[in-house]
Amino acid sequence: MSHQACLVVHGIDRPGIVAAVGSVLSMQDANIVSLDQYSDDPQGGAYFQRTIFSHENLAAVLPAIEESLDEAFGDGFELTFTLRDISVPKKVAIFASKSDHCLLDLLWRQRRGELPITISMVISNHPDLAEETRGFGIPFFDVPVSRDDKSDAEKEQLKLVAGNVDFVVLARYMQILSPDFIEEVGVPIINIHHSFLPAFIGAGPYAKARARGVKLIGATAHYVTEDLDKGPIIEQDVVRVTHAHTTQDLQLRGADVERAVLSRAVRWHSEDRVIRRGNQTVVFP
Repeated sequence: MSHQACLVVHGIDRPGIVAAVGSVLSMQDANIVSLDQYSDDPQGGAYFQRTIFSHENLAAVLPAIEESLDEAFGDGFELTFTLRDISVPKKVAIFASKSDHCLLDLLWRQRRGELPITISMVISNHPDLAEETRGFGIPFFDVPVSRDDKSDAEKEQLKLVAGNVDFVVLARYMQILSPDFIEEVGVPIINIHHSFLPAFIGAGPYAKARARGVKLIGATAHYVTEDLDKGPIIEQDVVRVTHAHTTQDLQLRGADVERAVLSRAVRWHSEDRVIRRGNQTVVFP
């Protein structure tokens, strides 16, 4: 990974895109490691491409590659792109409340090298998880949130994350972010929701699920937008349950699904595998 970069391209499909990318990389002696692409209509539809390439002197040639791509895509292509050295992990702030299963899972996976991220900080509206978080060597900030007015808390949170993170993860953070916070934070926010959206919104979801006699429970990881729990979905999964499972049984099985779904969403986002398209996503394997 120390000599590899990720190029993500999206825009309007037309002949010659792959050739243009390949030509630019070839001219700079870069070697394509993998290339995934998707088009919803080859006749002028939406086009998406993710390319991993390597170069022994990557840091030195990246500016020249970026300049060449600007020139190539300016020649009749309707495309935008991002280019990133993937040896530099994305920085993330994790928001949590009292539930620890999603937070500790992310901390553990990051420490084991399963998630290519740097966890810059954990921010919580309760002090309960401070000791466990700091045991991983991660800074913990307790920012209480008033029931009547959360603006002061959000101002403090924005001071902590401003310029310090590439995205935010809500690891069962039990507060609704205001539209002003979502706009001002300026980076993507990923949330884990304890059901298939939009089912069982609000408090006590597993009790509601049991009352309905559900046979499947699941979790959804999605990007946060101003529309509550209606942002673009990144990943979902389910587990079967029966009438014999108690509410506590559902919570335990649901926690497993939540951990798995959130960790996959965080990993895919950190590896630039997820491209937002309106209220949908394209997720490359």
